[in-house]
Amino acid sequence: MSKALDGVRILDFTHVQSGPTCTQLLAWMGADVIKVERAGEGDITRGQLRDIPGVDSLYFTMLNHNKRSITLDTKTQKGKEVLETMVKACDVLVENFAPGALDRMGFTWERIQELNPRMVVASVKGFGPGPYEDCKVYENVAQCAGGAASTTGFDDGPPLVTGAQIGDSGTGLHLALGIVAALYQRNTTGRGQKVLAAMQDGVLNLCRVKLRDQQRLERTGVMEEYPQYPDGQFGDAVPRAGNASGGGQPGWILKCKGWETDPNAYIYFIMQAPVWGAICKVIGKEGWITDPEYAKPKARLPKLMAIFATIEEWTKTKTKFEAMDILNEFDIPCGPILSMKEIAHEPSLRATGTIVEVDHPTRGKYLSVGNPIKMSASYTEVTRSPLLGEHTEEVLAELGYSKDQVAVLRAEKVI
Repeated sequence: MSKALDGVRILDFTHVQSGPTCTQLLAWMGADVIKVERAGEGDITRGQLRDIPGVDSLYFTMLNHNKRSITLDTKTQKGKEVLETMVKACDVLVENFAPGALDRMGFTWERIQELNPRMVVASVKGFGPGPYEDCKVYENVAQCAGGAASTTGFDDGPPLVTGAQIGDSGTGLHLALGIVAALYQRNTTGRGQKVLAAMQDGVLNLCRVKLRDQQRLERTGVMEEYPQYPDGQFGDAVPRAGNASGGGQPGWILKCKGWETDPNAYIYFIMQAPVWGAICKVIGKEGWITDPEYAKPKARLPKLMAIFATIEEWTKTKTKFEAMDILNEFDIPCGPILSMKEIAHEPSLRATGTIVEVDHPTRGKYLSVGNPIKMSASYTEVTRSPLLGEHTEEVLAELGYSKDQVAVLRAEKVI
C-alpha cells in the first residue's frame, strides 16, 4: 500500500508546536519531511518540560514523528548555499519564524521563486495583515484573540482558555490543508504559491458558532438555549455559557456516581428533542411526555437547568459508564468525561492507532497520539522523532554532496 504524499519533499523550518503539528501530519501522510535545526541546540522543545535529564522531551518527540533532522547554520555563506540547493530539491517550505525572518535570511518569496518556481511556501503567523501582524503569539494568546477565551467558562467567572491546543495545533492542521490544496493546484498551474495560516484566524474558524450567536444576540437580544435564559441578563456580546452545547440541542455536564472523590465522574448529556420521550422514561418522569409544560422543546427552554438537575439525580445513581450503557440503548446522545489516564489505557484507541507506543533510542518506550485521519488506501506508520542532526549526511548525499564536501562543511561548523 502506498502513502498519499509519497514523493513530496518538505523543507521544515518550523519549531515548537504549530508548525511541527503541520509537518508531522504531512509526514504521517507519506511526505519526506526534512527538519532543519541549529547545531548543538535544535528545536527549543527538545529541552523543554523534560522528564528525563539529557533526553529529548516528550514535547518534542510527540510533535516530530516520521521526520528527518539535519543541522545547518544558515547565517554562513556556505549554509545559505546548502539551503539554496535544498530549496531547489523540495516541494514545500514550511516556517513559523517571527514575521520577516525568512526575508532577513535572504530568502524572500521572489528569491525562492527564482530558485524553484514550483515551491509552495507555507507560514504560520500569529495574526494576518493588520495592526497586530508583527506581534509574537503563543497558544493562549491566540485563544484569547480568536474569540475562544471570552466565550469559555461560566458567566460569573473570568475568561478561560481550553486545554485543547486550538491555537497551535489547530492552526497547524489548517496549514496542512492549505499546503495539500496548493500542491493540488500546482498540478494545473505548474507554479507554487504562498500559504498563510494565522493563529487568530484558525481559532476563529473553530469558534464560528460563537460568531453565529453574536449575530443572533444583536438581532434578538436573547439566546434561549443559553443558561442565562430566562432569569439572567444578556449584554451586547456573547456571554460565557458554561457547559451549554453551543448547538441546537441543549446539553450539560452532569454528575455521576463517585463524583465526590473522582473529578472525572461526569457525563455529557444532550437533551435531543426526538428522544425526549425516552429520556423521560429513563429518569422516571413519564408524565413530562404529555405535560404541555415539558412536551415541546420551546416549552422546555425556560426550565433547562431545572430539567438537567432532575436528570442529574438519576445520573448520580450510576457510574458514567453504566449511564452510557443505559442511555445508548435508547439512542440518547451522551459521552463520558474521560481523563487522560483513561484515554491512555483505552484499548480501542490503541487498536485504531489513535494512541501509539513508540520506541526511542534514548527515551525508551512512550505513548503518543497517532494520525487522527484514517485512509483506506494510505497507511500510517508512526516512527520515532529524529535525534538532532541524525540525517545530515544522508540528506546532503541525496542532494549531491560528496563525503569530502560534507567533511569540509562539518569542519567549518556549517552543519
